[in-house]
Amino acid sequence: MSGIIWIIIVGFIAGIIARLLSPGPNNPSGFILTTILGIAGAFLATWIGQAIGHYGPDQGAGFITATIGALLVLFIWNRLVASGVIPDKSAK
Repeated sequence: MSGIIWIIIVGFIAGIIARLLSPGPNNPSGFILTTILGIAGAFLATWIGQAIGHYGPDQGAGFITATIGALLVLFIWNRLVASGVIPDKSAK
């Protein structure tokens, strides 16, 4: 259970860092979406790390890999907005 809490905390910080590294009009905005972005990135980084054997079953992603995971999730988000799957509310 403490592993999930750690992933959430690391994910929140990774989401903030990812938003700072990749600003743009298609980014999910707001506190909640930034937090979800980072948590999704941390879970993605943890899953990939455990799948390739970098992390054990009881280990989570660190700050750097969670940030990379959040950047990957942000890239996917931007591609979905660019292709029109997710509507761009900032476009007028």
